[in-house]
Amino acid sequence: MVEFEVIEERIIPFGKRNFIEVARKRALFSRGEAEFISIARGYFTQDDERRYRNSVTLPLDSEVLRDLVEAVRGVAEGLEAVEE
Repeated sequence: MVEFEVIEERIIPFGKRNFIEVARKRALFSRGEAEFISIARGYFTQDDERRYRNSVTLPLDSEVLRDLVEAVRGVAEGLEAVEE
């Protein structure tokens, strides 16, 4: 059985009750563990509980993460929010 531990998370609310969760997590296996980045989209219920719709996991690889950040900035080029 695999258990998951959240090391750090950030919630980005948008729309009426939607959010994006960016988290660093650890999967604990009987034979070891592995850390990864999780990006999930979800919504808040009327009781403010989180419900998840979709997610993707990314390896903790600095080159992969750097390329991802560049790709997001590239496709969002021209939007004021991504300009630095």
